[in-house]
Amino acid sequence: MIERKEGLYVLLISIHGLIRGENLELGRDADTGGQTKYVVELLKSLALNPRVDRVDLLTRQVIDEKIDPSYAEPVEQVAPGAYIVRIPCGPRRYLRKEVLWPYMDSFVDMTLLHLRKIGRIPDWIHSHYADAGLVGSRLSNLLEVPLVHTGHSLGRVKKQRLLDNGMKEQVIEKRYNITQRIEAEETTLDVASLVVASTRQEVNEQYVLYDNYQPENMVVLPPGTDLTSFRPPKEDDPEPRIKAKIDRFLKNPEKPIILALSRADERKNLTGLVEAYAMTAGIQNKANLVIFAGNRDNIETMDKQARTVLSNLLLQIDRYDLYGRVAYPKHHRPEDVQDIYRLAARSGGVFVNPALTEPFGLTLIEAAASGLPVVATENGGPIEILENCHNGLLIDPLDTKAIGEGLLDALSDRKRWKVWSERGAEGAHKYYTWNRHVNSYLDLAEQKFSRKAKSWENNRKAKGQIPTMDRLIISDIDNTLLGDQEGLKALFKEINQASENIKLGFGIATGRRLESALAVLQEGNVPTPDILITAVGSEINYGRSLLPDQSWRRHIRFRWQPDRLRAFFQDIPGLVMQPDEEQREFKISFYVDPDGFLGIRELKRRLRKVNLRAQLIYSHGEFLDVLPIRASKGEAVRFISLKWGIPIQRILTAGDSGNDRGMLEGEALSVVVGNRSPELKTLEENHPRIYFAKGEYAWGILEGIGHYKFLGKLRNPDEYDGEGREIYEET
Repeated sequence: MIERKEGLYVLLISIHGLIRGENLELGRDADTGGQTKYVVELLKSLALNPRVDRVDLLTRQVIDEKIDPSYAEPVEQVAPGAYIVRIPCGPRRYLRKEVLWPYMDSFVDMTLLHLRKIGRIPDWIHSHYADAGLVGSRLSNLLEVPLVHTGHSLGRVKKQRLLDNGMKEQVIEKRYNITQRIEAEETTLDVASLVVASTRQEVNEQYVLYDNYQPENMVVLPPGTDLTSFRPPKEDDPEPRIKAKIDRFLKNPEKPIILALSRADERKNLTGLVEAYAMTAGIQNKANLVIFAGNRDNIETMDKQARTVLSNLLLQIDRYDLYGRVAYPKHHRPEDVQDIYRLAARSGGVFVNPALTEPFGLTLIEAAASGLPVVATENGGPIEILENCHNGLLIDPLDTKAIGEGLLDALSDRKRWKVWSERGAEGAHKYYTWNRHVNSYLDLAEQKFSRKAKSWENNRKAKGQIPTMDRLIISDIDNTLLGDQEGLKALFKEINQASENIKLGFGIATGRRLESALAVLQEGNVPTPDILITAVGSEINYGRSLLPDQSWRRHIRFRWQPDRLRAFFQDIPGLVMQPDEEQREFKISFYVDPDGFLGIRELKRRLRKVNLRAQLIYSHGEFLDVLPIRASKGEAVRFISLKWGIPIQRILTAGDSGNDRGMLEGEALSVVVGNRSPELKTLEENHPRIYFAKGEYAWGILEGIGHYKFLGKLRNPDEYDGEGREIYEET
């Protein structure tokens, strides 16, 4: 046991979906399913443990008249020491997870503000799903704290299952942004010190598909489940109100129930289930099919995926004339779920999960605890649930005949059904309680990580005048700050005048090495900046004395293996090493021949295959810089914000090319000058917070300063409405 003066502080991150402490809207859409329930219950259970002082669950704040106002509350305390913290990120309205990727840098920046506010750095971060994994990776690197990750589902597996089910690759990419998701998962696995999987199958058959597969960092820890409401039926149980909603669909409501309970998601394979029920001889006489696929009022107003799934479901019921045999109620309350399981168990029915892949399957545990045997997909977590509980059958979800035959088999032997019912209830309570899960989780984490108690102030070291700065301008040099002498003079005239009234700092962030940067600044009559970020963000120096930031050097040395990297790149086509004077301790630089270049994605894949870690910065279509994974212009800007206590929203960044991208994204006030490189076109399309100036070079920076009122009463872009008009909040 690690001795400490205070309890642990654990930071959970689950970004998408609708998350609140009570009355979860499970099944409302594809993003509000088992993961949201899992993280809320983990939050509460961790807070109950005496080893833990505080747990924060970070999710996205949503301000949208179409959803409940509780999701707009910045902080919700759900138990002593347990908080749901809603982070503003991107547009205010509710968005599906596939379109949230452009706003992850903002989530990172706003999380840092939250941590500054509470004055504590977490002992570790635990991210859930790929989007949170990307955010957690950035925070882990910036704060130098361990990252724990739980995938819940994996992009490579999902893509393959959808392909197997007949979906075209271009459709998968358009609908699910699957390439972005897989890259985020690879990045997360690169950084995570501990990956918590639910099953051995997840580790051995799913994570193994990734270039960054590191089994030594993976542990199998079955999720906990709140089973207090789930039990087998009793003879004197009153008839629940949900029974009437089911019975009105059925000709013979006393038949055994085949129960499916999931959100309306293609991956859940509900249409395959209906087809199996329709095509299997004898099963319609033996049992009714009851499907709860979330809540709905009008299918036409639902998101596209749910609309498609439910429409196809109803069309199949009509095609096979299953009226009177299939129930599909429109609404159920969270408290109805326990009654639904018990109704199916009392009828002598089974629970079915025919998902294409199921990472774990909390509904299977709930069904088991309710004495309801299961028929479940053989892909994913159900394999080990059935190994522990011995309460049902596995089926191939892509084989309609196998689904039907499995259901018929499970319903045919009443003696075996009773054994399954008893074993399921016993096994669920033996293997899947939250108390068991949390104690195992904390034991693993404390064994893996050596704890260093930190406060926010410990992360700052006051030096010189920088901590007194109220705001800071950081600009790229070539083709941004320099390029038009008249514009440069006008810019510094404004800066010098403003400095008389506000505590304004000026810095540069450049791909040039320090000596080259100083020479070109001197040639342009630019005064020595307060902060110099050079060598594509791998070096930080301060002021006229050019004092190097030693803490930054220590920070980025993490996993840096320059000798191995140089040997690796020696055999890569399309790359020529730049001269020795361009090589630095934390930067390896190449010229790129575009005709022979493999591309960044392929280079990353090859690096991962040989267990090498590096940040690849490709700019102007002709330069490649290889840096430590914690180094870049963007990471350097955030490091400075953290170290010197300058809020990121009071930093204005300006750039023109791809190696500026990291410092332009996120919550900084960003300006892209008019003479920008074409490689920043995607920023213009996906990052509405960034200001794209018409003016070129320093004139563009001046234009951006005016846009944000940066040298006066600062206005900070808070939101953009649906028509692209900016809405500002004064700071």
